[in-house]
Amino acid sequence: MLTLDNVEIRQGTYRLEADFSVTGPGLFAVIGPSGAGKSTLLAAIAGFIVPTAGRVFWDQRDLTDLPPGDRPLSVVFQDNNLFPHLDAQRNVALGLGSGRLSEAENQRIDEALARVGLVGKERRKPAALSGGEQGRVALARALVRDAPLVLLDEPFSALGPALKAEMLDLVDAVLVKAGKTVLFVTHDPEDARRMAPQTILVAEGMAHAPQPTRALLDDAPAALRDYLE
Repeated sequence: MLTLDNVEIRQGTYRLEADFSVTGPGLFAVIGPSGAGKSTLLAAIAGFIVPTAGRVFWDQRDLTDLPPGDRPLSVVFQDNNLFPHLDAQRNVALGLGSGRLSEAENQRIDEALARVGLVGKERRKPAALSGGEQGRVALARALVRDAPLVLLDEPFSALGPALKAEMLDLVDAVLVKAGKTVLFVTHDPEDARRMAPQTILVAEGMAHAPQPTRALLDDAPAALRDYLE
């Protein structure tokens, strides 16, 4: 369970508050107006931003003062954060650290790449992969890291509708069905409606506790309604 205990984030005049828990596993959408703080919320959970106040817990373990690499989570960013000079296999290997890999770890990498449909493309660098294939590499890295919490910060926003839907189905197949708790930032309410039983609304300086997605979107509060319209 992820818990944000009276968390407050201040950046200049910007302020975001969060005080709720997310009980997984499962996929939770994070939705709200542009600039409301969706990515900021994920950055605070991941440890890239230090809260001004409050604590972040995973299963009662205090993560607040831990660096990002020591937290039990994986992050997939909008640009997939792939290293252009490394092939798909080596980019996935970074999920296991930078040291020498064992035979078993190399097998895990190959299995993860196979799981996301990249058999035969292990030695290709990002420039030789399509946008969807780059997203698959990023998902394989999250899968091989085997962290219980996965944060997806709009990794598929640049893809066309059909390919985005395919990637969301892959998230369900390789992460949600593997028992992960997945927080997925999206600007598209239909993504939330299709994929997420519950949604976290970020609006007007507040990240709200997860709510049933259909009820939230069908009777949206003013801040979300204005954005959706």
